[in-house]
Amino acid sequence: MDLARLLERGKFDGLFIADVLGIYDVLNGSGDAAIRQATQVPVNDPLALITPMALVTEHLGFGLTASLSFEHPYPFARRLSTLDHLTKGRVGWNIVTSYLESGARNIGQQTQTDHDTRYDYADEYLQVIYKLLEGSWEDGAVLRDRERKIFSDPRKIHPINHQGQFFSVPGIHLCEPSPQRTPVLYQAGGVQPRQTVRRRPCRMRLRRSAVEGAAEEDGGGYSPPGS
Repeated sequence: MDLARLLERGKFDGLFIADVLGIYDVLNGSGDAAIRQATQVPVNDPLALITPMALVTEHLGFGLTASLSFEHPYPFARRLSTLDHLTKGRVGWNIVTSYLESGARNIGQQTQTDHDTRYDYADEYLQVIYKLLEGSWEDGAVLRDRERKIFSDPRKIHPINHQGQFFSVPGIHLCEPSPQRTPVLYQAGGVQPRQTVRRRPCRMRLRRSAVEGAAEEDGGGYSPPGS
């Protein structure tokens, strides 16, 4: 929370939190080096970290990284909406599909799903997310009418009836619309076309070239890891 307060005082636009599921265990066939040097180990849940930071700030935005490979979109949509409510519309989601073999093994898979299947899965995942966040509850569905004892109008809340290759989600979204409905969506911008989530546009791209340009403009230059 101290970091959030500091960034708020410094007029920062936002805080971006990276995340991985699993540990880096390729070097010598062990995760010892990552553990010894705290290379994303330990790593806490970004969604849980954002909640207290949002409570002590008013303007700071929060970008969280969350993999769509290991959590069904139905409960994840609820978590996104809840966080958007708690932050009053100050949250964004960096969409990743995960790549660590150790993460896949600990979820019960023998190996990581192949690249193209992961991105087909991601496409449909976002279809479900959009249907839940944008299409399930109409504007004006929430009445909060104490006199008539009506919180929401069932006629304006619709099941999404999604049936696809990977997901079957027939019901309604569990949350009322949040300030943004759909949080700001991020995706790494340096990926090849087959690596992008095709059917649903992201609102922001994360590009290494932009980091390089900013570093050069600042006079420091940019050195890729290991150079």
